[in-house]
This record gives sequence, structure tokens and C-alpha cells, in this order.
Amino acid sequence: MRIRVQIILVVLLMILCLKSTAETYYVNVNTGNDNMSGTVPKTAFRSLAKLSSLKLLSGDSIMLASGSIFRGMLELNNVHGNLLKPIVIASYQSDNVGKDQKSEIDANGYMNGILLENCSFIEIENIKITANGGLSQSDEKLKKQMRCGVLVKVSKSGNYNHIKLNGLQIEDVFFEDKGFRRGAKEVKTANGSQNYGWGIRFINNAEEAILEDIIIENCVVKSVSHTGIKLTGSKYGIRNIQIINNKVIETGGPGIQMSGVEYALVRNNHVNKSGSNNDSRKWGRGSGLWTWGSNHVLIEKNYFLNANGPGDSAGAHIDYNCKNIVLQYNFSANNAGGFCEILGNNYNCSYRYNISVNDGYRVKGENGAFQEGKIFWLSGYNGKRKRKGPFNSYFYNNTIYVKKGIQAKIAIDKAASGVLIANNIFCFEGKTSAVLGDQYNPEKEGIAQMKNVVFSNNLYLNKRNWPKQIPIKDDKAIYGRPNFARAGGDQMIDYLPANAKRIKNMGIEIDKIKGDTIGLTLGLKVNHDILGNEIIGAPDLGAIELK
Repeated sequence: MRIRVQIILVVLLMILCLKSTAETYYVNVNTGNDNMSGTVPKTAFRSLAKLSSLKLLSGDSIMLASGSIFRGMLELNNVHGNLLKPIVIASYQSDNVGKDQKSEIDANGYMNGILLENCSFIEIENIKITANGGLSQSDEKLKKQMRCGVLVKVSKSGNYNHIKLNGLQIEDVFFEDKGFRRGAKEVKTANGSQNYGWGIRFINNAEEAILEDIIIENCVVKSVSHTGIKLTGSKYGIRNIQIINNKVIETGGPGIQMSGVEYALVRNNHVNKSGSNNDSRKWGRGSGLWTWGSNHVLIEKNYFLNANGPGDSAGAHIDYNCKNIVLQYNFSANNAGGFCEILGNNYNCSYRYNISVNDGYRVKGENGAFQEGKIFWLSGYNGKRKRKGPFNSYFYNNTIYVKKGIQAKIAIDKAASGVLIANNIFCFEGKTSAVLGDQYNPEKEGIAQMKNVVFSNNLYLNKRNWPKQIPIKDDKAIYGRPNFARAGGDQMIDYLPANAKRIKNMGIEIDKIKGDTIGLTLGLKVNHDILGNEIIGAPDLGAIELK
């Protein structure tokens, strides 16, 4: 009897081992055949459609042949790996193909290059995706549909974990064929009202659903008709996000955008030419990055360059209904909409230790612009509601340079409450002016009602650098030329100041604003400047600590 039981246990163990063995499936459009097993390169499948019929298990892999162009869409529904054995989709080195060449998915005529719906523990790497046209705005079946290079979607309740995108190259994602031209009014709609192409999208609008542990790294998103990387959650339905080391270039809308997310890190990304209008299919408006309705987001060590558009189009801005958003150690330059923008009903948000160069150059009424560019803007705008906040906004140790010929414009809504502006360098070579914030409806003029203002120890080129029409004033202003290493340059080190007498140890320690019990959840004190130099003693002025 004992021997019989032992035999049964051994058989069961063997069955379990067989089930736990990971399988690798190969796909090669040049040599494959969908009637083959697909389990070795010589018996590779041919089409992406074949993959939808597979019952993928934890640890399985899908390997697409490098040098192959797969026409269609790779779609996985309700597929789940696990923490130790995620399901991997990647390129493999096929014969007679150059080293490190990616496989390519051409989704022309299909809604997405890759669609993951209600999936967990999936990793996708080293694949190129294009989706250049093939769909029509006039097709009634496609109304309000989106096209994405990669779409990760949650449509039913549950917990979904770990989606990693690494080393993807996504470019030329457009809904319509080349030659389609959007109406002139489309760029004035809030986020576009027509069908667009997006680079990478994560969406969770399902009730009682959580999508978390999202990693987007080492990807290139280039030339899409709307947003490059976008995450949309409901009630913080997307959590624990890392967007790291990506390049986002020439997007027709924003470079990176997140709504309804919580606990996100955005680091070491290079965003250039968001809001591009070099193709008539693009929206033509967008900030390098913006957040809405989000909480606990750290945005650091990024480059936000050359944002274009008649409205919005800042380097990075904090839209309304956010909490605990910190922008630090970023380089922002030549963005039409501006540098610092914090809108209404935001709490405890900060710009600190950033460098801004020639931001906010847009002039309302010129070249179709319906909104002024602004170097510094606090607005109470929060949709159609009464203006409210922002509350407890911390703006310190930033270096801001605007060349002669650009008018540096500043707008501060009287609804703002709790403002700290300290230890910054405002170096405006040309004229400055106070303007009304103009997010759809201009803010009303009037005497400031702001409470709990700390405005001290900032360096100005001259007394005209802070417009006298702005109702709050620096109570300990410092005047002088910072003597940058190379004013107007495109590197952080170009803004190393030489005027130690006016800058060294001239800052104040940053404390909580009166009435604020939180400060910044990351802490108000920082140990290093934008270049990584240690901060010793009293802080210097600006983003770079003098040695």
C-alpha cells in the first residue's frame, strides 16, 4: 500500500513539473508556418493572429524574429504570468539579420500594435511598432476609438500587476492616412475631439479594479498624432509607476501625461517637441508633461524641450486636482507655454532645483495663440467650478533665464493660498509683465486675497524683473547679475553662476508654510543640487550650489 501511494505521489509530482515547464513560441513571417508547433525557430509560427489562440502560462515566451515585419495586431486577453515567471514578448536574433535589430509590428489598418486587456505579469521588450494610417474618421464603427502603439487596458474588476515595457520603439502612429488635415478649431478643444494615434496608453476605468507595478523604460516614442505616453486611471486606479530613461519626440500632443494615478516616478526622460504640428494629422498642442487628479508623483532629472502650441505647451505643468507633485532637477527650455504652472485645487506641489531657459515665449494673438506664455503661473482654475487654490505651493532654488526679446510674463491668481517663493534666480534680460491667467476664462483682476505668503531671498537682474503689478513682493530681494557660464546654452552647467557674493549662502532654510501641516511628503530639505553637488550650510540661490 505504501509503495502504491509513493508511486501516485511521484506521478503527481511529474505532472506538476510538466505543467510548470515554460514554453517558448517563435514567430517568423519569412520562414514560419501557422500549422507548425512554433516551439523552436525551425518550426516557427508565421502570424501574430496565431498567438491569440495559445493558452499562455506563467513563464512562457513569445519571440518575434528580428528583421521580420509582422502586419497586424498582437492581442492578449486575460493572460497572466506570475511574480517569479512573467510572460515575456520580445525579439530573437534570426538568421542573416544584423545584431540587435528589432522585430517590427506594422499595424496599418488595425486599432493597435499590441493590446493587453485584463492581463498581469507581462513583459514586452525590444520590438518596433508602427501604425501609420489605414483607418477613417468617417467610419461610424470607429467613432471615439483610439489607436495605440501599445494599449494596456483594464475592463473588469480585479487586481492586475506588473506590466513592463522595455526598449520599445514606437513611431508613426496615426489614425488616418497621410494627407488628412484637421480643422483649425480642433487644436482649441480641451484634449482633441477626433480620432488620434497615441504611443503607449494605460487605461483603467473599471470599478473596483487596480492596475499596479507599471514600468516603462528605455523606450523611444516618436511622431504620433497625440500623446506619447499616457496613463488614465479612475480614483487612483493605476499605482506604483516608473517611467524611466525614455525618449519622447515630436508628439502631436503632450509628451507624457497621467491622470488618476498614485505613486509615480518619472526620471531621466528626454521629451522634445511635444505639440508638434509638422504633420497635418497631429493635434499641434501639448506640454512636455502634465499631471491631473494625481497623487504622489516625483518628476526628476528630465529634459523638457521645445513644447509647441497655441495653448498649454509648458515644459511640465501640474493641472488641477493634484496632491504632492514634486518637480526637481529638471531642465526646461524653449517651451512656448512656460515653465512653472500650478492650477487650481492642487495641494502641496513644488518646483525646486530646476533650470528654465527661454520658456514662456508665446504671445497671445500671434500665430493663432489663444493663451499667453507664462514663466510663472499660479491659477485657481479647476474646471467649471469656482476658482480655488492652489494651496501650499513651494517654488524654491530654481534658476530661470529669459533672453532679451522675450517678455517674461507672470500670473498669480488671487485665489491662491499658501505660497512660498524663495532662493530662486530670476534673470530676465528683457521686459517683464503681469498678465491675467487665461485658462478658458481669464482670471479677474483685483486685490490679492492670498494668505500665508513667504516671498524672500530671490536674486533679480534688476528691480524690473518682478512686475510691480503683481500684488505680492519679495521682502528681501537681492539684485545683481548671476554671471552664468554661458547664458542661453543648452546644458545645465551653462547656468553655473560666478557671482558668489550675491549667491553663495544667501538662501533661507525652507520651512512649512504657515497653516500647512504637511509641507512636502518627500521632505522640504534636499541634500544635493541639480548637478549632484552636496549642499553644505545655508543654501545658495538657484539650482546650482557653488563649491
